Amino acid sequence: MDAYERVTRNTVEVVTDDDLRALLLQPKKRVYAGYEPSGEIHLGHLVTINKLVDMQAAGFEVTVLLADLHAFLNRKGTMEKVRELAEYNKRCFEGLGLKNVNYVLGSDVQLNRDYELLVLRLSQEITLNRATRSMDEVGRQMDHPTVSQMIYPIMQMADIALLGADAAVGGIDQRKIHMLAREHLVNFGYRAPVCIHTPILNGLDGKKMSSSQGNYISVADTEDEIKKKCQKAFCPPEVPDNPILQIFQYHIFPRLNGITIRRPEKFGGDRSFATYPDLEAAYGKAEIHPMDLKKACGDSLIEILAPVREYIQ
Repeated sequence: MDAYERVTRNTVEVVTDDDLRALLLQPKKRVYAGYEPSGEIHLGHLVTINKLVDMQAAGFEVTVLLADLHAFLNRKGTMEKVRELAEYNKRCFEGLGLKNVNYVLGSDVQLNRDYELLVLRLSQEITLNRATRSMDEVGRQMDHPTVSQMIYPIMQMADIALLGADAAVGGIDQRKIHMLAREHLVNFGYRAPVCIHTPILNGLDGKKMSSSQGNYISVADTEDEIKKKCQKAFCPPEVPDNPILQIFQYHIFPRLNGITIRRPEKFGGDRSFATYPDLEAAYGKAEIHPMDLKKACGDSLIEILAPVREYIQ
């Protein structure tokens, strides 16, 4: 797999493809992603973590912003609470393979003069309407947004600039903020970042993944918890929007060299798959039973998440 294929696999969008191809030719290139500190790192976070691992393998220097100030502005808790969570999240990221990368605590870089001045200068260019729309997918309680939440996307733009990022990775919910960065950073002498967007996956119940709904698998879950959650998961016979198939596509195959569905001989015996498209095709033809698929999913996730569980203990 070449660098371009590795960077672009399992993405929804790259803005722009030509910019990415040019960037890949550079001897030095930096990519950044920011994470609001949260209580649990789960499979929703792992989509972008996997992409950062891909980009590191493709020759990028990786910066992970532990965005404590962003979490505070987005009503995620007190500064003391989010800073504690930031350290825990860092351990989770390292256990998931993000080692030898640059970890930056947001408040360590976002409270200096140059940063604050850039935020204020950007705020003069961006309307309240654009700022509000950019937060629609990522903000909390956006029916009644606060002024602090309007600062959030502008700070994210400043992060890209002052961290020296050539590329920004995020879920597709970050797209509007990234497009603001591409549009406005050039007005202040900074490059327009290449923006790499990953999908937002369904929760285990087939609905939007949410901490409040508990429809996710955490990297800290025990083996029994992972097995039980997979067995209870929504897994229709159809391929589209199937959360178990999504786990195979975005989490299991990028980290394992194939999988094996274990079955008794009377049900066809074991069956191995080297690629996700092969598995999807077989499942779409009803050659794999949903219960067998869910069991293989649980077993594979246990294998993938074992290193991080050991690392954070």
